[in-house]
Amino acid sequence: MSRIQFGLVLIVTFIGTLIGGMFGGRWLAPSPATAEKTNSVNAEQFLLLDSSGKARAGLGLDKNGEVGLVLTSRDGNRKLYLTPEERTVIKLTDRGGQILWSLP
Repeated sequence: MSRIQFGLVLIVTFIGTLIGGMFGGRWLAPSPATAEKTNSVNAEQFLLLDSSGKARAGLGLDKNGEVGLVLTSRDGNRKLYLTPEERTVIKLTDRGGQILWSLP
């Protein structure tokens, strides 16, 4: 093989590599993940944690699929429950589960 032929082989290989890389990147690149809706977040539970990592509020589904909102006092002695699924829609309880206040 002469020097001219060797140079042509190098140039053709280089150009072919560039073209193959450009097209391969476009054809084989994974498609970006997209959300179902642009302004939505989907989850079964949302927790609000304080600086020590303790859950102070939660919005989610229980094991029966019922939705509820729970707010906990700073010291953890009282909880406020809000759920449309139960007969008592709003209730305030102490640490032992004793109902302090409720609304039907």
